[in-house]
Amino acid sequence: MKPLVIFKVGETFPELAQRAGDFEHWIEQGLGQTGLPVMIVDARTQTALPEWHTVAGAIVTGSHAMVTDRADWSEALAAWLREAVAQKLPLLGICYGHQLLAHALGGHVDYHPDGIEIGSVQVCIAAAAGNDPLFHDLPTSFMAHVVHRQSVRSLPSKAVVLAHNEFEAHHAFRVGETAWGVQFHPEFDHEAMRGYLQKLAPDLRKNGTDLATLESQLAYTSTAASILGKFGRFARQRSRESVA
Repeated sequence: MKPLVIFKVGETFPELAQRAGDFEHWIEQGLGQTGLPVMIVDARTQTALPEWHTVAGAIVTGSHAMVTDRADWSEALAAWLREAVAQKLPLLGICYGHQLLAHALGGHVDYHPDGIEIGSVQVCIAAAAGNDPLFHDLPTSFMAHVVHRQSVRSLPSKAVVLAHNEFEAHHAFRVGETAWGVQFHPEFDHEAMRGYLQKLAPDLRKNGTDLATLESQLAYTSTAASILGKFGRFARQRSRESVA
């Protein structure tokens, strides 16, 4: 059976990784039992990315890097994503991956004018989510963990918004039938989100953020987390259909 590839494009803080694992581990755990083998590929160091037709789908992790840096490895992965979208390969971009997917397809990514969005926030479902394979059965609003300074400021052509909130107009989108981007972190749990709040506390306080309030607002995000399992099952089904 073809593997589901997780493109690693960054890592969390070393002290958090030491006690809780890294982005790719959290994603793999969140996928649950899909029946698909998982392959981790570090897109920053891998000179040859896997051929799109050799994998069942792909997930792009978050990163502390910025899409606007236009690193060579990032642009190479963007080109891979463009081809994968054209071939209708199941794709899920998370945070950096969400922004890179938008950039790859002609959207615009830049720093958010209001600065950082961080913590557990309410995300609202858009009308287009009603018939979406991953979002159709979600409640009209749900809590999700977020930490980002850059955003998809304008979507690619033909992309549809699936989720948003007052801060972020494009918390989730889909392009075509099989490619999704989510700005929020479905792979984060309480420990991961709290770890980011603690690590970034000096900068947050310096900018006048009420850290105690953010910590008190930490919420369970099982609805957001369910996106990973749904995507894994979607990729498995598409893979089975392709060989039927």
